[in-house]
Amino acid sequence: MDKILVIEDDVRVAELLQRSLEEQNFEVDLAYDGYLGKKLALQKPYDLIITDVILPKINGIDLCKEIKTTHPHIPIIMLTALGTTDDKVEGFDAGADDYLVKPFELRELYVRIRALLKRFEHIQSAEVNTLKYADLEIDLKEKVFKRSGQEIHLTPKEFNLMQYMMENPERVLSRTEISEKVWDTHFDTGTNFIDVYINYLRKKIETDPANKLIHTKSGMGFILKSNEN
Repeated sequence: MDKILVIEDDVRVAELLQRSLEEQNFEVDLAYDGYLGKKLALQKPYDLIITDVILPKINGIDLCKEIKTTHPHIPIIMLTALGTTDDKVEGFDAGADDYLVKPFELRELYVRIRALLKRFEHIQSAEVNTLKYADLEIDLKEKVFKRSGQEIHLTPKEFNLMQYMMENPERVLSRTEISEKVWDTHFDTGTNFIDVYINYLRKKIETDPANKLIHTKSGMGFILKSNEN
């Protein structure tokens, strides 16, 4: 079942879209502002995102740019009452793959969703071999890791840890989660092997102290995030 994220601040419209899409056999999550929409988009694997342009906290244009930076293979449909050519160009320039002007027929939305899912199906299968975040890039097929285009040698465990962090950017990962997902073992609070491997990665990929990407959240875990304050 394809999973869709709907980001819409009008609760009535959002719930209507959720019910209608679920009747079409889609699984649907809702977010009522751009901040929550971004958080969900980066945390969960969606097949398609539908977002309004005018949103609280983060507008749809900026939201689209941020999502496409790390998840270029997720198709995005923009919904808006702004239907001028300039508005559409701005949306497409931000990375939107389609644009619907309100009010619209639900049947038209269904057609566009299915067309995008079909078009992106082969792209996703090809791009699943590559992960990108900020200036980091991992080739999963060739087992190559790069930062700013420069290849950096990682051991198998370092590579797996880096891969998991890049699959879950901007989300705090606890030591327990990392232990279970990367090492397939339960975390022993009496050991610090997770911290040891995090330090290995930092030494290899963070040669510039002003450009850190791996951050420690005290008492919580670690997060891969650019421009962390």
